[in-house]
Amino acid sequence: MAGQARTDPGPARGRDRARDGRRAQVLRLLKAAGEPLSIADIAGQLDVHPNTVRFHLDPLVSSGLAERVPPEHGRPGRPPLLFRAARRMNPSGPRRYRLLAEILVQSLAEGPDPAGRAAEAGRAWGRRLAPLMPADAPNRAHDDAETGGARPDGPARRLVSLLDELGFAPDLRVTGEGIRVGLRHCPFLELAESRSEVVCPVHLGLMRGAMDAWDAPVTVDRLEAFAQPDLCVAHLAPAAAGS
Repeated sequence: MAGQARTDPGPARGRDRARDGRRAQVLRLLKAAGEPLSIADIAGQLDVHPNTVRFHLDPLVSSGLAERVPPEHGRPGRPPLLFRAARRMNPSGPRRYRLLAEILVQSLAEGPDPAGRAAEAGRAWGRRLAPLMPADAPNRAHDDAETGGARPDGPARRLVSLLDELGFAPDLRVTGEGIRVGLRHCPFLELAESRSEVVCPVHLGLMRGAMDAWDAPVTVDRLEAFAQPDLCVAHLAPAAAGS
């Protein structure tokens, strides 16, 4: 707009690229070296000031790409700091967890009884996750406005707390028809929309597994997936009535 100063991002981008390029040079040098290198060694081979090397080594060490090597104490004088490339996969590389999830979901979908197997897998994980949620865990999820503030204690609130931690954005609903948990967010939405016959049973099993682990008198009787475009509903019932 006229009269407003504009900041040209070009120079800053250029500095960032130069910094990243120099850091990559330091890392490549460490990887190619047959032994640990000192700051002076690296500076000499790259023809830069030692302070420049220190500037790049610190974030490389912090990110796990490089590591300090204990100096040798058998020589006179103060031993120099030595560095080498970490002997591990690059932890800063890209992740493709959605691809992994799609592979696993596809495997379940193509096998016998996909919904049953998915529910059992979720149930096993629910049992493992349940101990992470203490009985007195703070509950950040809200009650539905129609409940008049009614809020049962015990396993229902504990389940809502667990679902809140997992990113389901739950809200607790208490009506004359029973206890419901509304789920306003799905952490696996894209997969749930395309593979609801597998993903939704995983969620149902997870909730049931948590209730099992807590030895709760109630369980999740059924999960109404996409009861509304922006809502799934878990229906709680006495444990004897749960499947």
